[in-house]
Amino acid sequence: RLLKVFMDKTMCGAPVDLSFRSLSRLTDAWTETPRSSLRPLKKNPESKYLSRALRLSNNSIIDLCDLHQTVSHFLAEPSSLAWLDLSFNKLSHIDKVLCELHGLRVLYLHGNNISTLSEVDRLAVLPHLHSVTLHGNPIETNKTYSWCSTWPVLY
Repeated sequence: RLLKVFMDKTMCGAPVDLSFRSLSRLTDAWTETPRSSLRPLKKNPESKYLSRALRLSNNSIIDLCDLHQTVSHFLAEPSSLAWLDLSFNKLSHIDKVLCELHGLRVLYLHGNNISTLSEVDRLAVLPHLHSVTLHGNPIETNKTYSWCSTWPVLY
């Protein structure tokens, strides 16, 4: 139990920020150095970041086929990913790989090209997800779009 408490405290680092890098594929991020912020990023002995947050916003990413590998490349504890920012990319659908991120609590998808409500329904399987942003997607024109806010899992 003490080890878990220690890991929880050490994993509260700043987001690993790979925004504004003109990335079209997630694998392109692997050669990038995350942006520095007011809170310095901490690393473990294997040079993986002690963070639960990954920011990939404002790029040109079109799919998430290498998401697991990208998360594992940067984060010391990939299964602890809780906050993922994929806003302002070129995603047209919600990849099933997102549904495998069981610790995910916050997911930013605003400013993409998502147009199908049934794609959003996939996210209902994530037990800890409490915040999803979808504004600025073509899905906003769907008359049943406001229904998403009634998901029991999203408060």
